[in-house]
Amino acid sequence: MNLGILISGRGSNMDAILAAIEEGRLDASVPIVVSNRAGVAGLDRARARGVPTLVLAHREHPSREAFDEALVEALRRHDVDTVALAGFDRLLSPVLLSAFPGRVVNIHPALLPSFPGLHAQQQALDYGVRITGATVHLVDERMDHGPILAQAAVPVLDDDTEDTLAERILAEEHRIYPLALALLAHDEVRIEGRRVRGGVPTA
Repeated sequence: MNLGILISGRGSNMDAILAAIEEGRLDASVPIVVSNRAGVAGLDRARARGVPTLVLAHREHPSREAFDEALVEALRRHDVDTVALAGFDRLLSPVLLSAFPGRVVNIHPALLPSFPGLHAQQQALDYGVRITGATVHLVDERMDHGPILAQAAVPVLDDDTEDTLAERILAEEHRIYPLALALLAHDEVRIEGRRVRGGVPTA
């Protein structure tokens, strides 16, 4: 699997993916990491691991579709066949999704379909749930919606803040994202409607 990773910030999930590859837990290569923002920590993390990087600023393109066309061109230039979103802060258009059908993966800090969108950890606290978690899913044209590959549950503690809850969820994100990508790498996933056969068991 040739994995293109898209980031916008510190790239901690990217780091977890690259570590899994180095340790032999994920049979993949990463020919390119693309950020839509210059100067972010994730670019330095990727370069420190010897991974090529590219900054493709979304503000330099007249539309979301034009930006995605440039993304597709860059990813194809590096023979990417699977795209992993790792803290990428742009919604994707059909331009990119149709270029990599069923091969665009995202991670979200909640047990989808609960709490999609921004500040999912605070949403969980505001709603008063006792359990939240992390979800790895295939990306479709709706935000935080596609077929689920893996989930992990995280308890919500009485004294949790958004930051403390986010930290514990992030640890589970780092664990399950490489596991879910490994299923795709070994063609162990079959999509039936919105259901996934062969996904990582919930933990």
